[in-house]
Amino acid sequence: MSESYAQRHGLKPLGAGIGLRREFYDSLPLTERTLDWLEIVPENFLSMGGRAQRTLDVCAERWTLLPHGVGLNIGGPDPVDEDYLTRLAALVKRLKAPFFSDHLCYSRLGGVYLHDLLPLPFNDEAVEHVVPRVREVMARVGRPFLLENPSYYARMPGGTLAEADFLRHVAEQADCGLLLDVNNVYVNAQNHAYDPRAFIDALPLERVVQIHLAGHHRRPDVIIDTHGAAVCDEVWELYRYVLKRTGPVSTLIEWDQDIPSLEAVLEQADTARGALGEVAP
Repeated sequence: MSESYAQRHGLKPLGAGIGLRREFYDSLPLTERTLDWLEIVPENFLSMGGRAQRTLDVCAERWTLLPHGVGLNIGGPDPVDEDYLTRLAALVKRLKAPFFSDHLCYSRLGGVYLHDLLPLPFNDEAVEHVVPRVREVMARVGRPFLLENPSYYARMPGGTLAEADFLRHVAEQADCGLLLDVNNVYVNAQNHAYDPRAFIDALPLERVVQIHLAGHHRRPDVIIDTHGAAVCDEVWELYRYVLKRTGPVSTLIEWDQDIPSLEAVLEQADTARGALGEVAP
């Protein structure tokens, strides 16, 4: 059996983490609850100084911090933002983050940020566009890089590949890792009527280094990926299905809207940690 992406880069599973959100700036550094690591949105910390930076420094003394960006625009037509990439690289290195991640999507056109993570067409042309950009990012930052599978509500025209094949082609040709958002798999499977387990089986699971779990909002005709609720039973079941194939993977509880107490989010992380323990060697 060949080495996984994590093994090749010396990346070990970190356990269960949560996001460092503004609502937790006061309470998180003081918690005595078990917590394995934290994920940050780097765009919130690219400027030095202020309360955010003080909190970041305090948390960095206790936990591994992993940057998960929304502004890289890896699939967009604009050139990679050199200033953004320079500041991102500096932050990754300052935090001594073992790896970093962003989304396989586009988020900017003509220099205008779209405030959304929009899907790419699943075709060879998009693969050829994204792969050299991923390589450029990895070369500049000097750390392993993961791409996340985004949620989407309409298929972009021009698609000729299955979504799982598209993800596989990008990851293998760019030689990057995957951040598998299990909630996004569930949401997309429900909205686009496919089998989420078959989708997972078609992925290059040996490249999965991190997992996201989150809640969503169910409407009569669509499920919206809100990150504003607890992880539902179906997503927990799908998560355990993934872990049986991958073994333990660093897992994050995402909760970005209608954020409850820190204790409530940590309870979700405890559930994830229990599932990780079930597959630990």
